[in-house]
Amino acid sequence: MRLVMMGTGSFAVPTFRGLFETHHDVVALVTVPIRSRHARLQSVITPMRDVAHEFQVPIYDPEDINTPEAVGRLSGYRADLLVVCDYGQILSSEALATARWGGINLHGSLLPKYRGAAPVNWAIYHGEIQSGVTVIHMTPRVDAGPCIAQAFTPIEPEETAIEVEARLCELGAWLIRRAIDSIETGRLEALPQDPALASRAPRLKKTDGLIAWARPAAAIKNHIRAMEPWPKTYTFLHRPEEEPFRLILGPATVVEGPLAPAAPGTVIEASAGHLLVAAGQGAVSLRSVQPAGKRMMAVDEFLRGYHVQPGHRFGAE
Repeated sequence: MRLVMMGTGSFAVPTFRGLFETHHDVVALVTVPIRSRHARLQSVITPMRDVAHEFQVPIYDPEDINTPEAVGRLSGYRADLLVVCDYGQILSSEALATARWGGINLHGSLLPKYRGAAPVNWAIYHGEIQSGVTVIHMTPRVDAGPCIAQAFTPIEPEETAIEVEARLCELGAWLIRRAIDSIETGRLEALPQDPALASRAPRLKKTDGLIAWARPAAAIKNHIRAMEPWPKTYTFLHRPEEEPFRLILGPATVVEGPLAPAAPGTVIEASAGHLLVAAGQGAVSLRSVQPAGKRMMAVDEFLRGYHVQPGHRFGAE
């Protein structure tokens, strides 16, 4: 089959590389345009572009894939199938119709749960103990097409979004190849998604990293794991007669058991390498923190350089 790969982010790289291990013909990479943030930078090579250059595949990067010009360019590839992963644009019905069998999309969740741009992050945030990848037959509605393949993987208690996503993208590369084989041999089974089970996973914002200390300690730990590598979790330390200052939080441990009553966000202990903060239920022991403008440091080093004591408070600015 003639395949057009459509992807931009690093999550799509294993899928793209995996296509070259098949007998199919990859005729183009469609990706988003390079948008340099620095006027003196002439180009920024994305991971997907690196793979395209390695395998000498033409690159097409329209601002809008759904314009008549872009749809015409897609039609010119005479593709049998569009393979879409971490692309960054929604395809219209006209764009999908340019390929003989339309498009398939690899999504980093067990659809219909966590539709949207950040499925791995929100799955960890909500305390899921299992995740996976789904291949859908695409429709113009985001992540709503029928499921044609799915694979599962556990989420370990200490894993961050970085680690889970790294495993999912490799699992997804295998699943995409299996789905393409099913399409080619006519053994495709498409199961419609149940809209009643759908949940959202919107694109992350910087403000999504702000810790709400009234949540249970386990939820705060999940929040910290979920916001890697961006926007990371943060809070503000409030001390009497001093300006609040911002701290990025590193890994944390949940502390249960008998604790002195304290309002959420209150520092319970700050000594001997222990920084224990009350949550809405239980407490969180922070293992490392990063003061604004500084590097990440272990808690014992932080406590030697900053005056923190029980009764001080973490919270919003």
